[in-house]
Amino acid sequence: VQLVESGGGLVQPGGSLRLSCAASGFIFNSYDMSWHRQAPGKEREWVAAITSGDGSTNYADSVKGRFTISRDNAKNTVYLQMNSLKPEDTAVYYCHARRVWVLKKYEYWGQGTQVTVSS
Repeated sequence: VQLVESGGGLVQPGGSLRLSCAASGFIFNSYDMSWHRQAPGKEREWVAAITSGDGSTNYADSVKGRFTISRDNAKNTVYLQMNSLKPEDTAVYYCHARRVWVLKKYEYWGQGTQVTVSS
């Protein structure tokens, strides 16, 4: 099982980045997918999620209206489009896959990609 994030980097405040997370080794379209982030000295926090079924999305208040999560089941990939970036968005961003089946939880994490918002 692998989740491989890409697309991070250095961007100026107000700029945009698109993160990708390529999944392999499991049935991608059966898993709810989400993005989380961890800033230096802080706990990891949930950012956005998209369901496996109807593709419903949900966002943390801190990113609502600026970030968009989407998925392409044909490509086994989930994306996070980040616009109007702020310095406080600086963090390592992690991709997460989760499924509950027959009362058992299956979940996987990627290795993370660094996003730095700075002038």
